Amino acid sequence: MKIALAQINPTVGDVEANVEKILAFGSQAREAGARLVVFPELAVCGYPPMDLLLKDSFVHANLAGLNKVREKLNGIAAVLGFVDLNPGTGRPLYNSCAVLEEGNIKAVQHKTLLPTYDVFDEDRYFEPASSYVCCEIDGLRLGLSICEDIWNYRELYPRPRYQIDPIAKIIEHRPDVLFNISASPFTATKHHIRQELVRNQALSHNLPVIYVNQVGGNDELIFDGRSIAINSQGRLIARASAFEEDLLIVDLDSPSGTIRECPEDETINTYMALVLGTKDYMHKCGFNQAVIGLSGGIDSAVTASLACRAIGPENVLGIAMPSPYSSSGSVEDARCLAENLGIRFQVIPINEPMQSFSKLLTPHFDRRYPDVTEENIQARLRGLILMALSNKFGYLVLATGNKSELAVGYCTLYGDMCGGLAVISDVPKMMVYDLARYINEEAGKDIIPVSTMEKAPSAELRPNQLDQDTLPPYVVLDGIIHAYVEQRKGLEDIVRLGYRPEVAMDVVNRIDRNEYKRYQAAPGLKVTARSFGFGWRMPIAHRFREHLHEGVS
Repeated sequence: MKIALAQINPTVGDVEANVEKILAFGSQAREAGARLVVFPELAVCGYPPMDLLLKDSFVHANLAGLNKVREKLNGIAAVLGFVDLNPGTGRPLYNSCAVLEEGNIKAVQHKTLLPTYDVFDEDRYFEPASSYVCCEIDGLRLGLSICEDIWNYRELYPRPRYQIDPIAKIIEHRPDVLFNISASPFTATKHHIRQELVRNQALSHNLPVIYVNQVGGNDELIFDGRSIAINSQGRLIARASAFEEDLLIVDLDSPSGTIRECPEDETINTYMALVLGTKDYMHKCGFNQAVIGLSGGIDSAVTASLACRAIGPENVLGIAMPSPYSSSGSVEDARCLAENLGIRFQVIPINEPMQSFSKLLTPHFDRRYPDVTEENIQARLRGLILMALSNKFGYLVLATGNKSELAVGYCTLYGDMCGGLAVISDVPKMMVYDLARYINEEAGKDIIPVSTMEKAPSAELRPNQLDQDTLPPYVVLDGIIHAYVEQRKGLEDIVRLGYRPEVAMDVVNRIDRNEYKRYQAAPGLKVTARSFGFGWRMPIAHRFREHLHEGVS
């Protein structure tokens, strides 16, 4: 049997457009000779729908969409994800997979494992499956599973999250092929784990496995696709593209298929993910143009470069907003970047509004010396200017702060944190430099000026200011953040990695006490194992602090 892997980019809640996309891919698959076409998890309504699932109208629109596919998709069978109603006890919905053939729903399989970690909260909405089915298409018995159901492989995880193994339950029904429809978000190294996971399931059960993943950006999540087919000997026989829609035909009788080239390098994968995430966030939110504050630094340069790739340089506006503390080199670096990218560029100095605010507020400052207050006023003036341009012309403001700054609070509320999307807020500072080098290498010339790459990072909010006046070297800072946030290591374990105790304690305490800023940050694109988005759930008002025990050094 020829099976089509339909790797599509649905929009959450746009059921009508999603259904039209499903029908179009189904028609293409039929014309290519496929007998069965397979779509991702919740393809009808898009993933993740979150609290839209609490709206009865949303659920019923999704069911109407499924019925439209059932009625109109002719000449080919389909497997696709949708939200089903639970008529019994428990939560009112199921995350489900339907098999459609010639106007009929031949089978429905509900998802068993409902993740509640990191960015997932499916147990909030869905009831887990309590039974398992196999369905035949032309004599081929299909075993059906959904995303997380395949992730409880005990040989790969020494401490499984779940006590039940739904794949083992499905295998009891003696399928000929196992399907997994998925919406698995991107992180920089996750695709290796996915392929190994699917391969191990194929080898363990001596069955071919068809894995179809969603692609595209929905809010902070980016889905990289890379749908695959693995034969019963564990060999990769088909792989879809990364970061774009694709349709692959797999012939199980051969078996043979197309293996698309996909990037392996972490920097390239991160770059492609950020481009896709920016493009889809803007498109799905109804924005066509972006405005970015260009400081002449590395972060705004990388953000502007990503935006140009995502929406085209003709749709990007760069604004330099020099103060008395801005070096002439910074403005020239910003101008050079804009010229290299081919974007519109304007200079709006903030000297006069700074003087006006000083005149306005100095009488109320009770003769106190200038401090971080005056520095923050500069950042907030810049944020005000960008938001004014956004309001007047309908631009989306792209914030340019990186993960290292956001982690320790080295950023200004209502200033450089202003924006509708924080493109690189999950990218550590050292990775920002890696992205900048890749951008120049890919272009074959210095899009990002060498002077921007080589200068010491500075917010330029006071004379001769450098980031390292306040922070450890970024290579040290990023290492501690990675250990504490992504690897969830305690302070003592971080010190044992070789970091100085006083530096590690300072960084960890900064992370803990700057939660109030992160609560008010623009949504950011998730590319690491743990970001500061809705998968990071920490209280603001708390007094827990990490401490080192005596003798730890």
